Amino acid sequence: MSNTAALAHQEKTTSLKIEGMTCAACALRIEKVLTKVDGVEQANVNFASEKATVSYDPSRVSMSDLQAKITDLGYHVGTEKATLDVKGMTCAACATRIEKGLKKVPGVTEANVNLNMERATIQYNPEEVSVTDLIQKVKDIGYEAHIHTDDQPKADNKEEELSRHKYRFIASAILSLPLLYTMIAHFGFHGAYMPHWLMNPWVQLALATPVQFIIGWPFYRSAFKALKNGSANMDVLVSLGTSAAYFYSLAATLAGRGDQLYFETSAVLITLIILGKWFEAIAKGRTSEAIKKLMGLQAKNATVIRNNQEMSIPIEEVIVGDEILVKPGEKIPVDGVVLTGNSAVDESMLTGESVPVDKKQGDEVIGATINKNGVLTFRATKIGKDTALAQIIKVVEDAQGSKAPIQRMADVISNVFVPIVVGLAVLVFLAWYFFVDAGNFAHALENAIAVLVIACPCALGLATPTSIMVGTGKGAEHGILFKGGEHLEAAHKLDTIVLDKTGTITKGEPSLTDVIPYGNFQADEMLRLTATAEKNSEHPLAEAIVKGALEKGVGLTTSESFEAIPGFGLRAQVEGRTLYIGTRKLMNRENIDITQAISQMEQLESDGKTAMLVAIDNQLAGMVAVADTIKESSREAIAELKKLGLEVVMITGDNRRTAEAIARQVGVDTIRAEVLPEDKAKEVEAFQKQGKKVAMVGDGINDAPALATADVGMAIGTGTDIAMEAADITLMRGELTSIAEAIKLSKKTMGNIKQNLFWALFYNTIGIPIAAIGLLAPWVAGAAMAFSSVSVVLNALRLKRVKI
Repeated sequence: MSNTAALAHQEKTTSLKIEGMTCAACALRIEKVLTKVDGVEQANVNFASEKATVSYDPSRVSMSDLQAKITDLGYHVGTEKATLDVKGMTCAACATRIEKGLKKVPGVTEANVNLNMERATIQYNPEEVSVTDLIQKVKDIGYEAHIHTDDQPKADNKEEELSRHKYRFIASAILSLPLLYTMIAHFGFHGAYMPHWLMNPWVQLALATPVQFIIGWPFYRSAFKALKNGSANMDVLVSLGTSAAYFYSLAATLAGRGDQLYFETSAVLITLIILGKWFEAIAKGRTSEAIKKLMGLQAKNATVIRNNQEMSIPIEEVIVGDEILVKPGEKIPVDGVVLTGNSAVDESMLTGESVPVDKKQGDEVIGATINKNGVLTFRATKIGKDTALAQIIKVVEDAQGSKAPIQRMADVISNVFVPIVVGLAVLVFLAWYFFVDAGNFAHALENAIAVLVIACPCALGLATPTSIMVGTGKGAEHGILFKGGEHLEAAHKLDTIVLDKTGTITKGEPSLTDVIPYGNFQADEMLRLTATAEKNSEHPLAEAIVKGALEKGVGLTTSESFEAIPGFGLRAQVEGRTLYIGTRKLMNRENIDITQAISQMEQLESDGKTAMLVAIDNQLAGMVAVADTIKESSREAIAELKKLGLEVVMITGDNRRTAEAIARQVGVDTIRAEVLPEDKAKEVEAFQKQGKKVAMVGDGINDAPALATADVGMAIGTGTDIAMEAADITLMRGELTSIAEAIKLSKKTMGNIKQNLFWALFYNTIGIPIAAIGLLAPWVAGAAMAFSSVSVVLNALRLKRVKI
């Protein structure tokens, strides 16, 4: 075959979806770069369809290399995500094996398999591989898999698993207890009553065989799958250890050596390991209680008003646009906007905020929250998977199914641990048989079995994911949503917090702060005329004045005329009187003397307020000031962050004087003022270049690039969906106090993970030498191994009680 023919034979064509292109020039740029890649024969990028068609030689360049090139240019290669439920995993090595197998599939960019959740999350290119192919790959590796759906009976599956472990243990215990009793004779307690028939080798064989091959069959099946795929897991160790004891005893029985039986060793080992798995399943079930609680919040029915009639229907039948009635004490069934009524709504179950929130016409309500005291009618805007509750559940599930970087260490250790232990067990056997207790095959075998069993790395595989599950669940209960385990881990390394001003430190909406009359004018009278004139303006500051006047109980009338004067203010006729409201320039233009107001106006502006002068019939009547007021909790929250040793920075597009005024009020020492929205990300990068670990906290669309750039992006939950999408952590309460809580929870979780890893390795590090020198009976090793897994899960559950 010629070189040209060989190349043609190897050439492969793929289609990639590219996100982030803003013009045709972007497409040309990507095209040029791709064509220069060694191994790429041809590349065509279409801006309109957002697709790149690439012909390449897979022996010279990989799909991941092409994707990396596009990513380096600042664009994103679109992939799809598949979530599979995986059955049959017994330990961390199983999860790692499936993960490795999936990553080798062409078109798969990322795969994460979570043992606790029994779930695989896969990022893949649909042009190269289908979900059916992924399911088949999992089956080829030796496990069951099917597409995960949100309406699956998860609780029923867990109950089924618990029942399975429970009945396997009971059956195994009934058969093993008589064999365990025979150990009394082995230990030399000849005074104890020992039925003669129980010492019969054939009776012991009859009791041990069902335990070994029926109850213990799952261990063999899993071990076979592991070895078939070129790896080893804890089930290989269990199968080797128990099989060695069983088959040695079987050979002794057939040879008539009834005093050298170890049937009780294999049977009791299997019983103890199943007991450990049962306890582990019970404890693991408690780690996912956060999801169960969230799911239990959903209302079952909704009272809708259709054709002027009230009717109660299942929540699944509610459609967008339905008018829904909620009475006091009832749950709000779906998300919507209030049409009529006033009430206080308890949102603590979703936001962690204990104080009920007042709701009136035009306010948004969230499904699963509780209406406290008034009757509300609202229009449904989001149902099913689109509701805030459904989105929160999805975020928590994804986070609990994700991996933290620290888990990589545990995965690496688990991968090499089993082969090393098998080799070590062989050396222990040889050492005892040939040197320590020469010729005593039974004693050498017993010590080798103890080494195999005590070394099982189950606890190591559980150490990280169980803590991540509990930590993310704890966060959800406090209104802190971590998008993944990596973000939960990253938060404890932060040293710099960059806070957006508007909507983050402040409430994000201006309000009337000062009403100052001059001359013979009274404050209420001046405010009434001013607010009446401002009623016709759509400016946010005008809305703040009108709202403030109404809150003070000032009655408004109607203006006879209104004229906006861009850059200056407005002119209006109210009750036959002429009003000018606006800047110094407006007053100077109309020759109105404002000398007496200048000093106070400058003071208000230095406090970060926007002051407007009011003239009535060509005389200075007063001044009103409007400001974006600071959230009540901002100063306290910033002080708490400083206590944690964090540098706090405020970033804003406002002028420096206003920024400095706000910074003084809340205790921020470092500010970045007059920053354009598109430059916020550059400011974050500047801190990162100084070697700092930066969190960006914001709520607006213009904060999204900075949130994505930061080491950890935190979105205020009351902000926009785009900001929440770009962020790594969502703070549902909208209060800055949640930042310190998120960081504290991260520190507590990482501390818990390190404790788990210590104990998981401690059992093996201490247990293996003790077993090797013959001081650990196999059944004791089995009990210790089972307890190590349970203790790790119980330690992770302590996170549920920590205070943040």
